[in-house]
Amino acid sequence: MLRIANLEAGYGSLRVIKGVSLHVSPGEVVAIIGPNGAGKTTLLATIAGLIEPRTGEISLQGRRIEQAPPEQIVALGCSLVPEGRQVFGPLTVKENLLLGGYVRRRERANGAEQTLEGVYRLFGVLRERQRQLAATLSGGEQQMLAIGRALMARPRLLMMDEPSLGIAPRVVQTIFRTITELRDAGMTILLIEQNARSALRIADRGYVLETGQIVCEGSARELLDNRDVQRAYLGKDYRTIDE
Repeated sequence: MLRIANLEAGYGSLRVIKGVSLHVSPGEVVAIIGPNGAGKTTLLATIAGLIEPRTGEISLQGRRIEQAPPEQIVALGCSLVPEGRQVFGPLTVKENLLLGGYVRRRERANGAEQTLEGVYRLFGVLRERQRQLAATLSGGEQQMLAIGRALMARPRLLMMDEPSLGIAPRVVQTIFRTITELRDAGMTILLIEQNARSALRIADRGYVLETGQIVCEGSARELLDNRDVQRAYLGKDYRTIDE
């Protein structure tokens, strides 16, 4: 689904991503964990076309996309749920969702309605609040809206950047259950998550990113059992979704 080779990217003279190579196979959930400032958000933004890479290759289903604009990358099947949600506050919930499906605007109207209905089934609260301004939603509801908006483009690859950040523990459980449902339905997911233990418990594989470089990779179970990973990321301060 996604293959990255020797990717380098950054801001101005600052090199943030340093020779990263990874892959995501169809139907997988792959977690990327690492400390703050490791370059995780920069990596997703580069894949999404928001940052132009300096060197390296990014392929989506065998097609090179490292020079493609963001809207084309979305149309090709890769959607990003950004860190901090970034919903359009002055617009209603439904308007936010319809904007998410903009790349599909030339398709049949009933297709958009079917996709919208699927999002409402996934997040019932969005149906209840579809006429409410997005700015008036709680943080957790905004996160659901951000995920729903990304799903409106009917992606093959869904990238999620810190979906549990800044929301109540009860809502975090809902978000992780939703990720599990999407995985079980066959969605391919690339997940960045501060709660490393919870991310690895629903992932198939994982990568550890530190100072812009992949320093460890393996199956989710291997990373959960790795003593260095446990010490750095799975200590007592991390709460699992079952606690």
